[in-house]
Amino acid sequence: MSNNTLEKLKARFNPEAAQGMDEVFQFHFTDAGSYYLNIQDGTLDVQEGEHDDPSVSLSLTTETLKGIMSGEINGMTAFMTGKLKATGNVMLATKLTSLFPSQ
Repeated sequence: MSNNTLEKLKARFNPEAAQGMDEVFQFHFTDAGSYYLNIQDGTLDVQEGEHDDPSVSLSLTTETLKGIMSGEINGMTAFMTGKLKATGNVMLATKLTSLFPSQ
């Protein structure tokens, strides 16, 4: 994943939507390795690699993530068509667009 994509995620992070949360979103990018987002009570920490115990794990391409975040791709459609695979607390994935709203 490019630093540019990471910076965009950080810039779009909505701390108000993350109040009271203590969750780890694990991303396995088929084209860019693994990263996880640690969200704790309104803060965001992005790390490269794999977390020992993520709340939800998502497997997808960086292009699919960009499409979901921009609203061009419906997350549920991506899941149903196999572009996005999720394990763990799958309902958490639905919060991504409120945690990282488009500008």
